[in-house]
Amino acid sequence: MKQKDRFKILAVSFCLFLMALAFLPNAKADDWNRKTTVTFSAPVEVPGVGAQTLPAGTYVFKIADSLADRHIVQIFNKDETHVFTTILAIPNYRLKSTDKTVMTFRERAEGQPEAIRAWFYPGHQWGEEFVYPKYRAAELAKLTNEPVLAVAELPTEPAALKDVPVEAVTPAGEEVSMAQVVEAPPVQTASAVATDPAPMPETASHIPLLALIGLLSLGAGLGVWTLSKRTA
Repeated sequence: MKQKDRFKILAVSFCLFLMALAFLPNAKADDWNRKTTVTFSAPVEVPGVGAQTLPAGTYVFKIADSLADRHIVQIFNKDETHVFTTILAIPNYRLKSTDKTVMTFRERAEGQPEAIRAWFYPGHQWGEEFVYPKYRAAELAKLTNEPVLAVAELPTEPAALKDVPVEAVTPAGEEVSMAQVVEAPPVQTASAVATDPAPMPETASHIPLLALIGLLSLGAGLGVWTLSKRTA
């Protein structure tokens, strides 16, 4: 085999490895942070640190890279260059998952922007029930005639959300258990296990292993080429 041909084979093999390495982590990342692009046709009220009414448009929802016990959701602009709000959420269970993103809203008076309630990622029975400031939760509870998750006071820094105690407010303004708002998962038994337990962050990946295999393969190829050159 000519020296030029050996270099071509090594170059093609390395390029194929890099392509495989590039495509694999994208799917992993999207499944972990649940990156979802959503287009709203009308203004939508969102809670959190940076609570506001978002105008109609396209936004990106993600689970923040946080070690908090609860889930923290961030809403970005379409290009992911700006964070509009960081929201404290509580896992909420539904009996049946769907293959599409599901957003639920709280009904409002005609002409008023709907307040976003929960976000369910495709294929997951666990969704994110959004928490509102207590004063706003009380108003929404009266408007919708159902309890709303609330925090007494939102911190100014998103990182502090993990330490905020959450309650629920009824239409009468009373504080009740979160169980009246979020659906608990089925009790696991020996004969019945929940089909989609609470998702855990995937901190490990196959990338280091693939990188090692690729480097070993490249080294082996160079070794074979060097040996053949000496024996030629």
